[in-house]
Amino acid sequence: MRSYAGATGVERQAERRERLLAAGLELLASADGPGEFTLRGICREADLAPRYFYESFDDLDEFAVTIYDDEIMALTSVTLAALESIDRGDDEKRIRTSLGALIHHIAADLRRGRLLYSNELASVPAVAARRRESTRLFVGLLVDESNPDSPLDAPSEVVTEMLVGGLAQAIRAWLDGDISLSEEELVDACTQVFLDTLTRT
Repeated sequence: MRSYAGATGVERQAERRERLLAAGLELLASADGPGEFTLRGICREADLAPRYFYESFDDLDEFAVTIYDDEIMALTSVTLAALESIDRGDDEKRIRTSLGALIHHIAADLRRGRLLYSNELASVPAVAARRRESTRLFVGLLVDESNPDSPLDAPSEVVTEMLVGGLAQAIRAWLDGDISLSEEELVDACTQVFLDTLTRT
């Protein structure tokens, strides 16, 4: 296989793909909204010609979903790794750890929070659809961590939907500065809501 400057064609394509994804995250999760999330804006940010975009992605929707899915995979990995050492019988600690992993991961890079929760990204339909799926999966994980012998007064799917929306709104408000809590205080508050809802007898 031919190489250029010590890198093969496959390696150069992979490097260009990573540059495009980094540029896409920067634009998609901009504090000012995704206004520059266009083919021209992405390629300008990545300092690459447009033809290189199409060697890795079919269109902007696929590109946006790839960026979002990469962040969800990273968050899932962080959460599952944190849960490995916690006993499955400790509902409070497992819920607190799951929520803590989410909130701390977002706080470490606010672009992650904007990608997951910013209202501005409602203008990107592919991301909006992915958000609904991934948030429901995450809350589903927390529901699974609750005590299965403690019946809820409302159907479980209604409770799950309310927790999905409530968690998203709380984190969005926190990121926007409308909730003046520290990271740990936010984790504490969200944990208490989940425990009160999921494990009451």
